[in-house]
Amino acid sequence: MKKTSTNADQTSSLPRRRRSRVVRYLVVAVGCVLIVDALVGDRGFLAMLKARQQYRTLESSLERSRAENARLREQARELREDPNAIEAIARRELGLIRPGEKLFIIKEVKPADSER
Repeated sequence: MKKTSTNADQTSSLPRRRRSRVVRYLVVAVGCVLIVDALVGDRGFLAMLKARQQYRTLESSLERSRAENARLREQARELREDPNAIEAIARRELGLIRPGEKLFIIKEVKPADSER
């Protein structure tokens, strides 16, 4: 009868197993590094989420600026074309009155103390 396993066969299969195990560990380590980089790297998932949030913030800011711009354009058009708009601003902001109008200034008077 022949022996199925010899010393030479055992020694040659041992380094092969080690190499296979080292290759597996190396592949797992490289995979972990790639996954971590995909999550937190410069172009990773977290950076993408942050960029999307920044995009939404800038988009809403742009929309507010456009609305403000449209409002100011309308106000400028009214001031160019409508004399009543100019008069309303002059009365409100500058306190101007028309000739012949009378201005009444009403001051608050504190009630006199009756306990004197």
